[in-house]
Amino acid sequence: MNESIRPLLSKEEIAARLTELAAEIAQDYAGKPLTLLCTLKGATIFLSDLVRLLSPPVFQDIVEIDFITASSYGDKTETSGIVKLDKPVSLDLEGKHVILVEDIVDTGHTARCLFDYLSKQNVASLKLCSLLDKPSRREAKEITCDYLAFSIPDEFVVGYGLDYAQRYRNLPYIGVLSFN
Repeated sequence: MNESIRPLLSKEEIAARLTELAAEIAQDYAGKPLTLLCTLKGATIFLSDLVRLLSPPVFQDIVEIDFITASSYGDKTETSGIVKLDKPVSLDLEGKHVILVEDIVDTGHTARCLFDYLSKQNVASLKLCSLLDKPSRREAKEITCDYLAFSIPDEFVVGYGLDYAQRYRNLPYIGVLSFN
């Protein structure tokens, strides 16, 4: 079986939107320390670029970073529907303003599971920031992105941190993966 990738979002489109997104976040959290909680592994590149844009002069306050691992895909192109929390946060989040940074919100089950977990941490506020959103696939209807880079159609995408069987994360763009 051969795989092919059709470009969907260029690295230039991603960079431009992330600059806008960082400005929105900086405005909303001006004067408040911020904790960015990255969902591993897919959101690492997104987080890396976003956090660099949240540095002075754009954002003057403290930015903490932590990581959490949750999965529902494994090596498949369809979610199993079962979310597994593999690595909880290591920071004490009590009283902190937290933004959960996701690579993609699809059915919403992972985000809902993480929000349930994080709400028990007594955070001051909790928001969702996602690189991609597939609203047509949403099953957890209560999940919405507070900060969203791109809404995309229901296609399996890779690149810019997103993978298929641990491959393609290193692509500098986002592409649609198809099997020929």
